[in-house]
Amino acid sequence: MPEAPLTVAAPATAAPPRPARAGPPPMVLFGFGWLALMLAVALLADVVSPYAYTALDLRNRLSPPIGFGGAWLHPLGTDELGRDVLARLIYSIRTSLLIAFGATIIGALVGTSLGFLAAHFRGLVEQAVMALVDFSASIPFLILALAVLAFFGNSMVLLICLLGLHAWERYARIARGLALSAGAQGYAAAVRQLGATPWRLYGRHVLPNIASTLIVSMTLAFPEIILLESGLSFLGLGVQPPATSLGSMVGYGREYLTRAPWILLAPAITIVLTTLSVSLIGDWLRDRLDPTLR
Repeated sequence: MPEAPLTVAAPATAAPPRPARAGPPPMVLFGFGWLALMLAVALLADVVSPYAYTALDLRNRLSPPIGFGGAWLHPLGTDELGRDVLARLIYSIRTSLLIAFGATIIGALVGTSLGFLAAHFRGLVEQAVMALVDFSASIPFLILALAVLAFFGNSMVLLICLLGLHAWERYARIARGLALSAGAQGYAAAVRQLGATPWRLYGRHVLPNIASTLIVSMTLAFPEIILLESGLSFLGLGVQPPATSLGSMVGYGREYLTRAPWILLAPAITIVLTTLSVSLIGDWLRDRLDPTLR
């Protein structure tokens, strides 16, 4: 009898490799680079600044920047008192970033803590927190800030704490909703049944699971605080002299807009690029961390 032909099994085809995750778009890379530059300038202001931000050069008052007939002595020109615009810009970046970072962290801590309290105790505590959230969201923050600063005076600590109350209700709503969602899931109930304290439950288990959403909210609130500080300083109720900030530089430069526009343009462009960079990074992080878009 003829033997049956041998059949050789075809080799199993390997699964197609997963496509590599695309890196950040060019605009997001620009945002990261600009923020890194701003942080470096803020941290090394005493090193990179060519002059003290209060140093006067009355012989070179309203000197134009390089490219407009100015000299290398003052690359970005001088203001009405002969103060170097570049030096004042460097120290203004430090002040504005300090205020923005401090206020953003304060708002996130206050809002997240109250949101966890509402989710944990429920009942009257939850109703009180949510009523406070609704009351805070219904008041125009700029009017409230103007009233507080006009009544209590100006100080850096008061300004940071006041701006920290901006958008705290956003963090409270997010933290409460996500904490309630986590409490309905198995892991939170299991940890609670094992006898974990509320500090351990929310700090070690709930917070890490909602941290990505809170971080995205912080990146979206950060440029709002920069603009608020700039607006208050522009109106004369923010950072007070001899200290300087981006908003105060814009406020002082408005009187010389026609004769010396560089006094206003340098901090204004810095504000625009900084807020744009943080907004681009926040949008990218939101898309990156959203599980429905993966």
